[in-house]
Amino acid sequence: MARGWESKGVESQMEASQSSREESAKKRLTPELAEAQRRKHTLALARNHLQHQLQVSEHPRHRQMIENALTDVDRQLSELGGLD
Repeated sequence: MARGWESKGVESQMEASQSSREESAKKRLTPELAEAQRRKHTLALARNHLQHQLQVSEHPRHRQMIENALTDVDRQLSELGGLD
């Protein structure tokens, strides 16, 4: 009887593993979506860095350059659909 319970446990683990694999296959992104997600993440990091630079910058020309870069990053993010 112990063997029966053991094999049932193994069987249920195998089924759970299979369903887990099937779910992860459904959640996989296409290469295009994965690239877009990476691009959004990179732009978000760049935006945070630029905002920090803007806070500590004192020179007007440097601040203007950073603001222009922020505007460009925001434009690119909006083209990609913003942050998710």
